[in-house]
Amino acid sequence: MKQGYKIAVIRGDGIGAEILSEGEKVLEAVSELEDFELEWIEYPHGAEHYLMTRELMGEDTLKELERCDAIYFGSIGDPRVEPGVLEQGILLTLRFYFDQYVNLRPVKLLEGVRTPLAGKRPEDIDFSVVRENTEDFYVGIGGRVKGNGKKRDELEIERKLYNIKFGLDIETDADELAYQIGVVTRAGCERVMKFAFELARSKGKKKVTSVDKANVLTHSYGLWREIFNEVARAYPEMDTEFNFVDAICMWLVKNPEWYQVVVTPNMFGDIITDLGAMIQGGLGLAPGANINPDGVSMFEPIHGSAPKYKGKGISNPVATIWAGAMLLETVGEKSASEKVLDAIEAVLKEGKVRTYDLGGNSKTSEVGDAIVSEIRRQD
Repeated sequence: MKQGYKIAVIRGDGIGAEILSEGEKVLEAVSELEDFELEWIEYPHGAEHYLMTRELMGEDTLKELERCDAIYFGSIGDPRVEPGVLEQGILLTLRFYFDQYVNLRPVKLLEGVRTPLAGKRPEDIDFSVVRENTEDFYVGIGGRVKGNGKKRDELEIERKLYNIKFGLDIETDADELAYQIGVVTRAGCERVMKFAFELARSKGKKKVTSVDKANVLTHSYGLWREIFNEVARAYPEMDTEFNFVDAICMWLVKNPEWYQVVVTPNMFGDIITDLGAMIQGGLGLAPGANINPDGVSMFEPIHGSAPKYKGKGISNPVATIWAGAMLLETVGEKSASEKVLDAIEAVLKEGKVRTYDLGGNSKTSEVGDAIVSEIRRQD
């Protein structure tokens, strides 16, 4: 009997449906060659569903998704819905419910793709960013307090604390405060750091770089540093180093070849992975994975829903197809995953089929067809 996998499909908004269709097409092709089966289970969640039903991601749906082997996600975001509603109610709900504590982003310049970094070649840009995905400033602890509002007593406490620490004189009746609290736990740090070291070991890498801002945010990221040093002791074959987040943004542009595996708290990882997407050729080439090694993981392109391109069939599906390759590797189909990535690179290197963002005029479906043909040709 063939090995089978249940894959939840959430197409989402904008270009999500068309790019995810190409991912399904490619994964179906490689599954036939590698002799396993994929069962696609559709879920309607996104802007249209929300506007019709006011449902985001309910408990019953989440329990259904628990029975799947992985989630394949298109994109989220629609101008008809206030920013943050869909992102928090669907995407972040999935990440937190399934405790997908690793956001994994390969930053790899493929053959045939131009980077904006002068003189850099594919061998110079090939590293992974392991971003902690459930803590830091994304836990939602914070608020806003107005001096003349219902929370005047709270503001008075804040005012006194600020005055003591900074020698200020904030007038309660005239001012407003907003605050956001970042949370860093020992358990959260340990597990994402162990994942980073194990990833480095599995990929034959020899160096892990930790990112923080411990020179300013001394309490939370001081703990991050301490735990990184503790975890690193279990991997004596690995070289380790610390980078402040502002410094790594400079060095990723100047010397990306220096990096192999980077592990970072949530907010800083959010920032530097977008930088990574640009140096590897653009958002259309940037896949992402939200991983729980012992649970249900979710795979998606890191770009948005691009509503103005919806239905035009010109968007680049490579990031989504590459995310599908990551899905296959995570469920245990490593050979199939490698075939997909090899085919992506072969098509890009040949250069005959490419979308507008890469200087071509090919349709979304033509890119998917070309990758499928290359998979079959290589086999």
